Amino acid sequence: MIFIHISGNYQTLLTIMMDNIFPKLHKEGYKFLAISIIITFIVWLFSNFLTFIMLLITVWVYYFFRDPDRVAINDNSYLVSPADGLVTDISEINGPEELGLENNKYTRISIFMNVFNCHVNRTPIEGKVEEIFYKPGKFFNASLDKASKENERNYYKILSIKGEEIILVQIAGLIARRIICEVSKDQNLKQGDRIGMIRFGSRVDIFFKNKKILTKIGQNVVAGESLLAKE
Repeated sequence: MIFIHISGNYQTLLTIMMDNIFPKLHKEGYKFLAISIIITFIVWLFSNFLTFIMLLITVWVYYFFRDPDRVAINDNSYLVSPADGLVTDISEINGPEELGLENNKYTRISIFMNVFNCHVNRTPIEGKVEEIFYKPGKFFNASLDKASKENERNYYKILSIKGEEIILVQIAGLIARRIICEVSKDQNLKQGDRIGMIRFGSRVDIFFKNKKILTKIGQNVVAGESLLAKE
């Protein structure tokens, strides 16, 4: 019985280790990974050095499109982070004019995702997607404040089960060239559910009201798990 218990614990630990080393791949990543592998084999025919470089790029492509499972707190008194990355700004600001909220004051938290962060984005709270609005634009560095006004971006208005409006904005960055939306209008979401991703370096803003901030500028946060604010 003791042997069985130890074996079971070892198997669980091994599974966790394998999930960390070889995380699940987002569906958007398969074609990029396939292209990278094909180029690596072609380069292998004439250059060992370039083959090594392509192997590194292939590994990076795999980990860029990783889509690990996350465990949310499942408590709608809290907002969990919509993105992995660095908190770069916390400010009081008018709401997005694209959603007709420019006369309303919100707290905005900006999270910058570099090219090594997981880029799958998640909903910070349980609720219903009331509106989705895509805005084409430029590709300035996503860490710059003007990116929120001029870059390609996608807006989500989420009505929580408590009747609060939470606004998420996916903002494409200097390298990013496509925002992937994986939810639809009127869809119901659980806290921490996936809403989409941004390819190759970007930023996510979250707008909300009447909550106590739990994070700070310079903090690294994890999508679906890190707590940003509470009632």
